[in-house]
Formats: sequence, structure tokens, C-alpha cells
Amino acid sequence: MLDLEVVPERSLGNEQWEFALGMPLAQAISILQKHCRIIKNVQVLYSEQTPLSHDLILNLTQDGIKLLFDACNQRLKVIEVYDLSKVKLKYCGVHFNTQAIAPTIEQIDQSFGATHPGVYNAAEQLFHLNFRGLSFSFQLDSWNEAPKYEPNFAHGLASLQIPHGATVKRMYIYAGNNLQDTKAPVMPLACFLGNVYAECVDVLRDGVGPLGLRLRLLTAGCGPGVMADAKVRAVERNIYFGDSCQDVLSALGSPHKVFYKSEDKMKIHSPSPHKQDLLFDSSTHLVKKFVLHTNFPGHYNFNIYHRCDFKIPLVIKKEGAAAQREDCTLTTYSKWDQIQELLGHPMEKPVVLHRSSSANNTNPFGSTFCFGLQRMIFEVMQNNHIASVTLYGAPRPSSRARAEAIGH
Repeated sequence: MLDLEVVPERSLGNEQWEFALGMPLAQAISILQKHCRIIKNVQVLYSEQTPLSHDLILNLTQDGIKLLFDACNQRLKVIEVYDLSKVKLKYCGVHFNTQAIAPTIEQIDQSFGATHPGVYNAAEQLFHLNFRGLSFSFQLDSWNEAPKYEPNFAHGLASLQIPHGATVKRMYIYAGNNLQDTKAPVMPLACFLGNVYAECVDVLRDGVGPLGLRLRLLTAGCGPGVMADAKVRAVERNIYFGDSCQDVLSALGSPHKVFYKSEDKMKIHSPSPHKQDLLFDSSTHLVKKFVLHTNFPGHYNFNIYHRCDFKIPLVIKKEGAAAQREDCTLTTYSKWDQIQELLGHPMEKPVVLHRSSSANNTNPFGSTFCFGLQRMIFEVMQNNHIASVTLYGAPRPSSRARAEAIGH
């Protein structure tokens, strides 16, 4: 049985690991994989057809814990303990829930204090007691009558006249004062671990096609001394087609992993949680492709990469006498039918891409379809979302000079 410390508005964990609000999905899964002998039976729950409309959930069924991640930024938004009989919980080092200590309303009062009146939801038959960043739901279905609650009182638990012995059914850890309106906070300093993360990626282009990437990078914990590590630093870096390995390393720092492809097929590239791929030509050692990964659940490469929050500017020429131009932007969340409305339908049939780790393995997620438009290859999932975008450079090696000439 897990023995965990509750930190309101921050985390749930122990001395070995911690699920912290704002933590990227890949880090939480890394913790689960590292401690798989202790934390078993983990379910990944998501909406297959509309993955952006529902939270992405890791359900620790053996331990009665759910980790709810924001569907867009894939950072931890809510920690829910839905079965307190499967876990030990403590606050400030003192247990309030164990096999010997029942999480009654009196125990919660003793451990956390009573600073706010609660709310009774008759439809759920649950009584909610809310602190900042922490909420408890008490089961009421075994009671003979609803609690005598005076909403104008502000004296805490004593004013609620809740029958003795009512026990907690669920507990929530979140940011802010309102569970319903909470959002995933920014990634905490403890999650950087000396790494660099791309907050957003803008595709640089001319009238013909992509030229390179502008990356807004976030880093923390890399500076000398304790005080220098106490903040997140943001920098912008540009990389272009035709850049050398040295150019890229100077701009982005050391890679998480280096690998060598024996053939140029669209396969998984690395088991490291990197934001995007850079592919170098094996003979010239210059940047040849950029691969931007959206990391949607239901894709074969899910959780191999962090989600790349990219923007691809487009200039659409409208037909007619005025010959107007319309500026549009494709993002990580654009759907394929929306992209076709802007770029037009591809003339050729799509390439069917079926990934598997070996010839005898099956891919439970099925095939994806690859369409080429304007020096870009869009890998489209069966739910109409984009799995990845591969950008190809101009055939001429002077991409940096042309980029500088147009003001980038």
C-alpha cells in the first residue's frame, strides 16, 4: 500500500517520487514505469474521436488514484484519490488516512482545520469541503437525512451539524480555489531537471515553403549557485535547413539522444521524450528535415515525444480579379479537413503508413495516412487529427541567407 504526503495546490508523493501539478505527462509515466513493481495496473483513458474535449487520465486502479492531464498542454491538472481504502495519506507528516485511522469528518477537521463552510450536492448525495487547492467529498447516502446546513454561517465544520463518523469518499488536489475552474499550472521548477523544453515552435517560411524553426525555449536549474536556479529562463533560437550539427548544438544544446537511421522511412526515431526531431543528411551532415510531433493518444508514437506546440503560417491566394492574399496559421490542433480547406486537396493518393516494432507485431492503433503539400508531409490519424508534420528544406543550400534577407 502506498504511503503518500498530500501537499495542497502542489503534489502527492513520497521521498522517492512526486506527482506535481503542472508535471508533463511523460514525466508522470516515467515515474510509473520506474516503480512498476510497486505501482501496478495503470490504465490510460482518453477520447478516441475527440481527444481535445476530455482530460487525458492515468488511472492507478490498484491504488485508487487518478491523474487528470489537460487535453491540450498535457500537463497534470488534478490529482484525484477516489478510493481512500487503497492508500495511506498524511499531511505535514501526520497520517489522516490509514487502515487504523478512518478519514472521518472529525479527522479532517483535526488535520486540516475548518476554515470554510462546505457545500451539499443533493443530486450526488455528496458533501464537499473545500480548502485552497484541496477538496474532500463525503458520502451521504447512508444518512437518514441531508445535513443541516446554513449557507450564511462561516464558522467552519461546527456550523454544518454533520453527523459523526461521515467518511471521505474522494479527495482532489488542484491549483486555485475552484475545482471546476482549475487549470494545469505552469511546469514547476522541480520538473525541469536541467533540461530544455520548447514552449512553442514557429515555422519560418518564404513564399515557397518552410525555411526553418523559431523555438521559444524554457530552462531552469542550469545556472551556477542556488539562487540562479530559482527561476525559469526563456530564450529564442532559430534553426534552418542546411544548418550543420554544430549550428544546431550551439542553438539548442545537447540532444536527449542521438541515433542513426539505416534507411529513410517514417519510423519511430527515439525512445526519448524530445519535443521535435531534427534529421541530418548522412553525407553532408546538414539539417534535412524537421519532424513536429503532436503526441495525440491513440497514435503508435504516443508518449515517445512531448507535444510540440507549433504554428505554421500560410499565405493563401484567393482567386478573382483582386487576387487577394489571406494569412492563415496551422497549429498542433488543426484538423486535416480544415487544412485541406486552406491548402486544397492533394492531387495524389495518400501513402498508408503502418508502424510496428517488428514484422510479427501488430499495431493496435491502425494505420495513418500521409499527404504531401507545399514541402510538408501531414501524417493524419483516423480521427482526422494530425499525428506529425514533416518539413522539407529548399533544394538550394542558401536557406539561412534567404531567411536573413526576408527579416528572420
